[in-house]
Amino acid sequence: MANKNLSKAKSSKNDEFYTQMDDIFREVDAYLEFDPDVFRGKKVLCPCDDPYESNFFKYFALRFNGLGLKKLIATCYVGSPIANTQLSLFDDEPVENKTTKNPHKIEIEEITDTRDDGSYDLLNIQSLLKNKKNVLTRLKGDGDFRSEEVTKLRNEADIIVTNPPFSLFREFLAWIVEANKQFLVIGNMNAITYKEVFPLIKDNKMWLGKGFESGNAYFYTPFAESYADGVYNPETGLVKFRNCCWFTNLDHGRRHQPLSLMNAADNLRYSKHKEVRGKAAYDKYDNYDAIEVPYTDAIPSDYVGVMGVPISFLEKYCPEQFEIIGATESEGKGFSNGLWSGGIAQATISGERIYKRLFIKYRGAEQ
Repeated sequence: MANKNLSKAKSSKNDEFYTQMDDIFREVDAYLEFDPDVFRGKKVLCPCDDPYESNFFKYFALRFNGLGLKKLIATCYVGSPIANTQLSLFDDEPVENKTTKNPHKIEIEEITDTRDDGSYDLLNIQSLLKNKKNVLTRLKGDGDFRSEEVTKLRNEADIIVTNPPFSLFREFLAWIVEANKQFLVIGNMNAITYKEVFPLIKDNKMWLGKGFESGNAYFYTPFAESYADGVYNPETGLVKFRNCCWFTNLDHGRRHQPLSLMNAADNLRYSKHKEVRGKAAYDKYDNYDAIEVPYTDAIPSDYVGVMGVPISFLEKYCPEQFEIIGATESEGKGFSNGLWSGGIAQATISGERIYKRLFIKYRGAEQ
């Protein structure tokens, strides 16, 4: 059954994190600044989003006209813990149907009575359904993104935008990629080195978005007692993560801004990082011909060989400046001869394992 793994992830109570509206505005604005027509004439699908409670749905509904959308579709899955908890979408249904939180979808094709200035409230969203061109229906299946119903909606859509369950990120991304769709989704930073994910980044088919403010992602969760590796604040009801990012294949201006860096000598003399400052030279790996650069701002501007950098480098990565040639694997298994795309299974210095690394060189430099 398609929903088996999704239900398992949900029951673990560490996969239910809901994105704040301000974060969605901030992120999407980065793509609009680069291309004001990026959403114009497009069909947007939010496949992990209750049509009433989801801020992704609210955002695209409220900016439907300003973005020039052709259609907006949102779906939820069986047992979604916040579905129908604010207002019922199906007032004429029996009580037992409402309490089981059966999945549903909404399809928006026209908005004539809501503001397009960034403001939002529950009544505006509810009023969308008064337009006969906007349809709310129950799904026949369980609402899993891999189900036949939702996959058909994926095939119809142009752009997929959501915050999928973290435990199913690999499967969700593969589901998008196999249909060759544009996307903007939230995931764990550690997914960068997954063998299903890294080739897309290496081949410039996927990159990081603008990112959360100061690198801090705050999500609402209905499960305060279990929130994975985030930090829960009982006063706000939000969980803070430092390892979340936006993955996308929509272009934005930040990724074309080259890093401004010092030469190796100045880095070693003046770096603010004690691991670099004062060294006679950069460390080299025992098992790979590359130097260890533990911080993005410590990348030397005059080194022509291969450099190992932290995965957070991708937040500043400019494809016109650097070439990604490989990475250490993320899970210590599953790679032929321990090699992966010009990288190694584990990078070591003096026998000590170094945390996940990407291997880069300057564009056009000889390896």
